[in-house]
Parts: sequence; structure tokens; C-alpha cells
Amino acid sequence: MPPPTSAALTTPDGTRLAYTDHRPAADPELTFLLLHGLAGHQGEWDTLTRGLLSDGHRVVTYDARGHGASTRTPPTTTRASHVEDAITLIEHLNLAPVTLLGQSLGGHTALLLAASHPHLVHSLILVEAGPGGPAPDLPTRIATWLDSWPTPFTSLQAAEAFLGHEAWTRTLEKRDDGWHPAFDRTTIIDTVAELATTAYWSSWSRISCPTLLVQGEHGTMRSDEPATMLAHRPETELVRIPDASHDVHLDQPARLHEAIRTFILDLDLA
Repeated sequence: MPPPTSAALTTPDGTRLAYTDHRPAADPELTFLLLHGLAGHQGEWDTLTRGLLSDGHRVVTYDARGHGASTRTPPTTTRASHVEDAITLIEHLNLAPVTLLGQSLGGHTALLLAASHPHLVHSLILVEAGPGGPAPDLPTRIATWLDSWPTPFTSLQAAEAFLGHEAWTRTLEKRDDGWHPAFDRTTIIDTVAELATTAYWSSWSRISCPTLLVQGEHGTMRSDEPATMLAHRPETELVRIPDASHDVHLDQPARLHEAIRTFILDLDLA
């Protein structure tokens, strides 16, 4: 299997996007674009990426604007700008038709892209993500969560113990007094501003591609959201992953991989 290619591209508004292109040894069965969640980074997908590669798929991961190795303080953090970033990457790497796989905020970006640019999308996989909204207290909740981090962390081990997963520690920056988050607090909070005021059910209803919704047994989706999503689009497949929180891809990567594999196989047989 060839080594992955890591590079960056610059979007029309000047934002730098860091991405990694993982290719299988033979021609790919499908091409996946993986979109991480708020305050995350593309490395969260490493375990799942290995599984998808072993199935013969091409996998592209990237750091969203304001995250990871991409521009830390981009000129805008709107939902539209995140969608345009994904489109720019799809077109730059000639990925279409692509299978979009997004968790949380990344899943929301994937949802909006599938609704607005169906010709680019083969299928859609949402992990703990849906149309949501409105949630007026969301920016305050995110700010409270970020401010609860006992930074600087004294060690990466201490950071992992607090954050819950080793993957969340990989973008921390080492300074003289300890380990600090690499993202800009204001940028992260601003990124959820539209989600606090807007619901996206009309976008959800416009999606026409095959869709898998993955919910963690102990996830944070609104209790009625999955059922309402299926009421709007009954053909959507729903899988609930046991012993998984909001971070299904980190808690249960093998079970998530199996759910994705089954979904793709069912598409092939349809």
C-alpha cells in the first residue's frame, strides 16, 4: 500500500487546509472524505482509515478551518464556508462522486454539502450528526466546556485522562509551562454560532443519496432527532453503536467500521 500523501491547499478566501490522501494498493472501490467534529482534527480518523483502506477504499482526511494544521483564525467560520472548503477539496483532488463520512460538526457540514451539491456525492454517513437547531445556549455550552480544560496540562498523560482519548492530545502545543490547545477559543465558539439559531430540516429533506445515520448508545443527539430524521427520509438506515459516546469513531472504531462495511455492501447488492 503506498504511503499517504500529506499536503495543503488554499481556498478562495485564503484559508489553508491541511489534508492527507490515503490510497489503497489497487484501484479504489470507493472514495471517502472524512470530516471531523468541533475542536478535533483529521488524526481522529486514523483507526477507521486503516479499516477502510483494507477494504480497498481511498480515504481523504483534512483539518477543518480553525482546526489542526489548517488556518487557525480564518476570515469566516460560517456553515457555508465549511461546505465550500469540502467542495474545494473534492474538486482539487477529483474525488467525486465521494462518500461523505462526518462526525458531529463534520457530519453537519457533510449533510449540507449532500443537500446542495448532490452531483458530488455517492453516499452519506452521519455519525452523531443531524439537522439540529435551534439551540440558543450552544455557544455558552461550548465556551463553558473549553474553559473547563485544566490548561496548561502538565503532561500528555494528564491531557488524555481529562479529554478521554489519546487522539485528542495530538494537536496540543508544548510550551514552557505545559501543554496548551492549538486552536483559537473565539474561532471555535464562533463556528457554532449558526447552529445556535438555525434548524436545517429543509436541507435534510432535499438529500437524495443513500444515507446511514450512526448514533452512539450514550451519544448527545437530541432524543427525538433520529426518529424525526427517519420520518422525513424513511429510506435512511439507522445504526446504534453500543458502549459509544458522542465520539463513536474513537470509542468503537471496529463497530463503526463494520456498520459502514455493511451499509456499503447493501448498496452494492441493491
